[in-house]
Amino acid sequence: MTTQSYDVTGMTCGHCAAAVTTEVRAVSGVTDVAVDVASGTVTVTAADALDDAAIAAAVDEAGYTLTGRQTR
Repeated sequence: MTTQSYDVTGMTCGHCAAAVTTEVRAVSGVTDVAVDVASGTVTVTAADALDDAAIAAAVDEAGYTLTGRQTR
């Protein structure tokens, strides 16, 4: 199980969170997505290692921009 948080710009409301959740959840292997609009973060959990490029593409498809990966 892998969990990673990302910084995302442009999200301002519940609709934004829903759009990002839908797109990121469609990425192969993703098991959970948690969006925090207030902090501009998306936390993704997957069974295996996450593909940052696939997550960025999904966020882009939702209409927002992944600006960084948070380190733990």
